[in-house]
Amino acid sequence: MTSRTGCDSNATLRIRVQPKSSSDRLVVDDLGRVRISVTAPPADGAANRAVCVLLAKRLGLAKSKVSIKSGMRSRDKVIYLEGLGAEEAVRRLSAN
Repeated sequence: MTSRTGCDSNATLRIRVQPKSSSDRLVVDDLGRVRISVTAPPADGAANRAVCVLLAKRLGLAKSKVSIKSGMRSRDKVIYLEGLGAEEAVRRLSAN
C-alpha cells in the first residue's frame, strides 16, 4: 500500500480478488498483502462493486470514497481510497 504522491489523506491499495467465492471476506496476510473474496460474479462489474462496498465498510469510508484505479478486468487491482492515508488504512484492515 502506498500513499498517493502529494497528499497524505489519500492512498492506493493493491489487492487480489477472488470472485464467486462462498462468502465475502477480507484477509491481510503476514506480508501485508490484501486478499478479498466476494460472492458476486465477475460479470457486469458485480464483483468490482462488491469489492468497493466491502472495503468501504471495513475502512469506515463512504462507498463513494473507494474506487478502482486499475485492474477493472483483472483479479489484481489497485484501489484508490479518498480521505484515508495509507498507514491508517493498513491499521484498520489489520484490526478486523
